[in-house]
Amino acid sequence: MIEHHFDTTTAILHVRPMSSLEKKDFEELAKEVDPFIEGQGDLSGLIVEISGFPGWDSFAAMVSHLKFVRDHHKHIKRVALVTDSALGRVAEHLVSHFVSAELKQFPAEDLDAAKTWILAKQANGA
Repeated sequence: MIEHHFDTTTAILHVRPMSSLEKKDFEELAKEVDPFIEGQGDLSGLIVEISGFPGWDSFAAMVSHLKFVRDHHKHIKRVALVTDSALGRVAEHLVSHFVSAELKQFPAEDLDAAKTWILAKQANGA
């Protein structure tokens, strides 16, 4: 299950995986952001606030996750990983090979710094 909040004012999607990821999680995220992307354009950023990767509840969930990344990564300018887990450092280097967004890890207590970093990109128009 993924908790999420999409701030249409800043165009930042904030996700918090809470338990094993489900196929419906990615369907719900797509329903939320796809109309915005079609009508307004790309997202400024994605904040992934996570203590550790919870895994998927099924093969269908994994496929749905990979499809969501494939279909959306070109529409997200920056991804902030907010975590103290070693997973964040690994993901920062590994994921950068598969997505076009700029990635950066922030300590768990620096959620505000992650938002500021995403919005700085927006303010610079880059």
